[in-house]
Order: sequence, then C-alpha cells, then structure tokens
Amino acid sequence: PRDAWAFTERICGVCTGTHALTSVRAVEDALGITIPDNANSIRNIMQLNLEIHDHVVHFYHLHALDWVNPVNALRADPKATSELQQTVSPSHPLSSPGYFRDVQNRLKKFVESGQLGLFKNGYWDNPAYLLPPEADLMATTHYLEALDLQKEIVKVHTIFGGKNPHPNWLVGGVPCPINVHSTGAVGAINIERLNLVGSIIDKCIEFNRNVYLPDVKAIGGFYKNWLYGGGLSSKACLAYGDIPENANDFSPEQLHLPRGAIVNGNLNEVLDVDQRDPEQIQEFVDHSWYTYGEPGKGLHPWDGVTEPQYELGPNAKGTRTNIEELDEAAKYSWIKAPRWRGNAMEVGPLARYVVGYAKGHEDIKNQVDGLLRDMNLPFDAMFSTLGRTAARALESEYCGRLQKHFFDKLVQNIKNGDENTANIEKWDPSTWPKEAIGVGATEAPRGALGHWIKIKDGRIENYQCVVPTTWNGSPRDTQGNIGAFEASLMNTPMERPEEPVEILRTLHSFDPCLACSTHVMSPEGDELSRVKVR
Repeated sequence: PRDAWAFTERICGVCTGTHALTSVRAVEDALGITIPDNANSIRNIMQLNLEIHDHVVHFYHLHALDWVNPVNALRADPKATSELQQTVSPSHPLSSPGYFRDVQNRLKKFVESGQLGLFKNGYWDNPAYLLPPEADLMATTHYLEALDLQKEIVKVHTIFGGKNPHPNWLVGGVPCPINVHSTGAVGAINIERLNLVGSIIDKCIEFNRNVYLPDVKAIGGFYKNWLYGGGLSSKACLAYGDIPENANDFSPEQLHLPRGAIVNGNLNEVLDVDQRDPEQIQEFVDHSWYTYGEPGKGLHPWDGVTEPQYELGPNAKGTRTNIEELDEAAKYSWIKAPRWRGNAMEVGPLARYVVGYAKGHEDIKNQVDGLLRDMNLPFDAMFSTLGRTAARALESEYCGRLQKHFFDKLVQNIKNGDENTANIEKWDPSTWPKEAIGVGATEAPRGALGHWIKIKDGRIENYQCVVPTTWNGSPRDTQGNIGAFEASLMNTPMERPEEPVEILRTLHSFDPCLACSTHVMSPEGDELSRVKVR
C-alpha cells in the first residue's frame, strides 16, 4: 500500500502527480495516518501548480487551435496586433509591433516550409473560425509564450518531488526534507530552492493576469454565440473539493476548492458528498465492455470489479478490430458509467465553479460576476462550451493566488522553526490493522478524482479509481441516461459536418483524458481495436 502511489501515478503522464496524491490520501485514510502542516502546504502548492500547468497547456496547446487560426495570422498587421494587445492587456510587457512582426516571420517560414507539424490537420479554411488576423496573431504568439512558461512551471514539482513527470510522494507527508541552512544537501529544501519556487509562482500569477485570462475574454468576445454545449452543467454538477487550509481537515469550510453536488438544476441546494457512502457513488457497466455477472447492477468502488467483456452489439458495423459504427443499445465503451445517487454528473472546472457559485464562495462569485460583466453575458452563459472554457481560465487565476498563499504559509512556518515534513509513526506494516479500507479524493485539473483501497494482511486486496473522464465520458447507464460528453453534443450546429471543428470545441472543453478513464490490454498483448480521429 505504501507504494501504490508510484503505480497509480503512471496512469497518466499529463496530470502526473494528482493520482499519486489521491493514492497516498487513500492509504492514509485507511491506516489513520496524519500529515504535518508543512506537508499539507507543500502538497497544496504541488497540486495547485499542476492545476495551473494543466490549464495553461490545455488551453493554448490542446484547445486554442479549435478557435484560433494560426495560418490566418500571416495576414495580420503587426502594428494593429500591438494595439489590440495593449487594449486587451495593457500590462503585458511583450506587445511591441516589432515583437509581433518577428513572431509572424517565424510563423511564415514555418508555413512556407510545408511542414506544418502541430498545425497540419487544422480546418483552416472553415468558416467557423471567426477571429480577425490580428487576434489570430496575438493568440498564436501567446501559444509560443505558453510553451516557454510550461517548462518553468514544472520545476516546482522537480524541487519538491525530485522530478517531473511523475514526482515522488510519500504516505505520511512529502519526501523532501527542509534544511534552510544548507546549500548542498541533495534533495533538501533550502533558501535557494524556496526562492526559485517563489519566483515561479509569481510568473504563474503574471501569466494568468496578463495573458491567459485576457485571451479567453478577447477570443470569447468573437464567439459569444457559443452558448450551447452545456450538456449536464446546468443540471448536475459534482465536486469532491480540495486544497485544505489545515492539515488533516477535509471539512467543507476548510476546502478552498468547494465540495458539493447539484442535481435537477437546483442551484439553491448544494448537497454534501461522501465518497464512503455506497448509496451515493456507484458504477454501472450495462453499456461498458465489462461484466458484473448481473445486469443492471451498480457497485460502489470499494466493491468494484473490473472484468472485461468485449463484445459488439447486434447492430454494430465492422469487426472487433475495425469498428465502423457502434451499437449504442448494447455495450459500446471501455469507460464505466459512474453515478451519484443515480445521476449522471459533470465534473471539472465548470462544475467546481457552479458548485462554488451556488455555495456563495466569495472568490468564485467575484470572479464569475466580473467575467460576465466584462463580456456582457448573463449567468446562464456559464452553462456552455464557452463557459466551460472560461471557468478553466478563472480557476487558473484563482489557483495562482492560492499557490502564493500556501507558499507564504510554508515560509512563515519554517521561520517559526518547524521543518517537519513527514509522519512515519505508522510506516511499519506491523502497526497496521489486519484489515482496513480507505478513500482518497482530489480535484484533479479535469475534475473529481477518487481512489478506493481495501487492505488485508498488509497487502492491497482491491483498488479502484473513478476518474474525471470516467464521469464526463460515461456511456449510458441502466436507465439509458447519457453522460456529460454525449449530453453536451446534442443539437450542436455545424458549418461543415465533414470538418467537425464544433464537435472538437465542445469535447476539448472538457480536457478529456481517455488514458485516465480506461486502460485496456488483452492478456496476450494483442491489439483490441484501432481508432483514427482527424
């Protein structure tokens, strides 16, 4: 159990540390292990750092090109682009006409080479792209700036976790000792390393304030008609909550990212969430390629079973390894169907912000109200593809401020003489009970993440993960209710169905991670199926 984090962390190479944090929390919950204050601050800094890194990389490198046309940027006037930049974000230092001209020249050489690389498969002549050339050049420039920033952000995980991706974690705390008087101790957190962390946090805050959030507002201003794609967000949202102010206290009032569930679109009532309650969280497999041996049955993750049953429905077209059309009335997904009290739920930044807004969370309300005021949009606009994208930017800005808060708290605690980072009182398995169960929960960048563990005789008896994309990418359940992805695509208008940029915009707005949601291989290592997406 002490090593489970090292295996679960490798479920995903994007949100690299969040599975590890969830895993150590599950083991600590099972064994009754508490962590020191410094460990809580460092864990929060690392998790918030991951949120910012993931949100920035997602928007600029995985989602922005659904809205931004880099080829059209070649037609831009650098002087007009500079004026646009100074209007959108007057405090951003990189805004001269010469700066944008240099970027445009680099982009021109790239395009003229005929090797478009990341830009190769774009639908660049699709009329769904609405930005003027100057906005395209500004956003493409920030795409390149974000590449430089993301290399800096991850250094925080390297400092506290030894490496990135997949930093090191520890049941009972964090693996990095604190020795502020040392400059050469391998792995120790000293003044030099703390100063570097502080400078990176400041860079994150500046980028969110000067680039990311202004870009979302500016680009969104050209796409105000994108008030569809909301799916379940106006009806059913789930957040486990995260970032506890004080160590070992996960009560709702202690969580900076709020916990709660909204069902039936009732924003006047936020229900509490208990991951231990078998009546609250269950997974179904009636339309998933697994079997529980009993149709219609739902299982709480502590009792979860992952037994593949790969079979195509009678109305499917193609073969087992070359599916042309799925039979949605039968099994059609490797993702299970989790439900909260029987409800399909949306999770992620938008769900967190809907829950936070409904609970009256001051920071979240101020952010959302300010954004909607600046863009002259009603609150219902949040229940959309545009709102989901904006919520991620708002959260990145909020996480930057929280990161600064916990960094200052860590430094002050060290100044007060506390250098403790780990509690190893129950490290030896001889101190553990014969049987134990635990649950760990975090708010991963993509949404509510839970790990459930059963321990028997010092070994893992059962381990189940229910990840954000399992919630959002859920297939139909026993009652035929669809998940967040499917719900969000209903009634989506398309300019050119053969170039489904509108579909990509909405699906990408969830920041999906199928690597996290399912991991399937045959015992012989054979290929099960192949999917090609343009």
